[in-house]
Amino acid sequence: MTAGTITPENDTTGARAPQTKATAAARIVGVGTASSEHRYSQQELLDHFAIEDPKIRSVFLNSAIDRRYLTLPELDAHGAVIEESQGELLDKHRRIALDMGARAVRACLEDSGLDPADIDYLCCVTTTGFLTPGLSALLIREMGLSPRTSRVDVVGMGCNAGLNALNAVAGWSVANPGKVAVALCVEACSAAYVIDSTLRTAVVNSLFGDGAAAVALITDTQDTAHSAPASPAGSGSPRILSFASHLITDAIDAMRFDWDDSQGKFSFFLDPQVPYVVGANAEQIIGRLLDGAGLRRSDIDHWLVHSGGKKVIDAVRVNLGLTRHDVRHTIGVLRDYGNLSSGSFLFSYERLLQERVTRSGDYGVLMVMGPGSTIETALVQW
Repeated sequence: MTAGTITPENDTTGARAPQTKATAAARIVGVGTASSEHRYSQQELLDHFAIEDPKIRSVFLNSAIDRRYLTLPELDAHGAVIEESQGELLDKHRRIALDMGARAVRACLEDSGLDPADIDYLCCVTTTGFLTPGLSALLIREMGLSPRTSRVDVVGMGCNAGLNALNAVAGWSVANPGKVAVALCVEACSAAYVIDSTLRTAVVNSLFGDGAAAVALITDTQDTAHSAPASPAGSGSPRILSFASHLITDAIDAMRFDWDDSQGKFSFFLDPQVPYVVGANAEQIIGRLLDGAGLRRSDIDHWLVHSGGKKVIDAVRVNLGLTRHDVRHTIGVLRDYGNLSSGSFLFSYERLLQERVTRSGDYGVLMVMGPGSTIETALVQW
């Protein structure tokens, strides 16, 4: 394994390299999550949709998912699912996303000791519906945030979008020290389903769940940076050190939304080769991320990987030489929520903080993947 910028002259002991360039960095000062109202086991979902096809049942029951939060279409008097039009799905998206998003932001603010009036910048991420005005404007009105709040909406990027947004929000935070920036990922996956008897839709329908996650960022002003104490053992508030991106252009159609004329709605497609494509490219981008900081993979104390699915997690773990313990939160979030798209890694981040195992000086890697095909990463330090 390469040591990046560490050389024998400056590292003869194998110890992790110090950060030699002192630059302003945004800190994650709070996190909050929320789900939709109803939780279902995979068996309950098979029963609700009266799915008898053994191949489709196998996809559901061998997904490493125990339960998910979803808002299902109602049944008619004969027990058949009432079909939802694209317009009805967009209405569902708006309703669920506003509810989950507001609750996630409030939980994040409570975790960080902030009030809604403290938010200076709001970035909202979603792939499960389209709204104009966007979620950011609707949430500012819904939550009574200041109409002066700066905002941006990231729509349609997919499961990787949470880290794309975090990159942009961290940049805004560094440019506006002392101000509060919030990144919110809201995915009402219940509003992005096509119900039919094909294996294509079965893979998607067996995987995704509703969820929202928010993080608050602050960059210390010069005065507070000089006077701030080191983070206590078990605390949150890691600094965001750097990002690295990798677009796998040969697999640009491997994850995509298509318009389905027969259904009159959008349909999401997942190529079965996605796990292997992601796994094959994981080492390259992690090497680049860590080389820039003069670190080895063995220097990373905490790994927070997107809960993209059992095969995706296994491919990343094998290619990076990670243990099941390293990705325990990734596995746990998939088991308890399914794939939450852009916010999955923040659910894992919240679970890590709840363990209270982070220590001052620990390094962490955030890693997500999605349409493009794309792998996005970030390096943080407590």
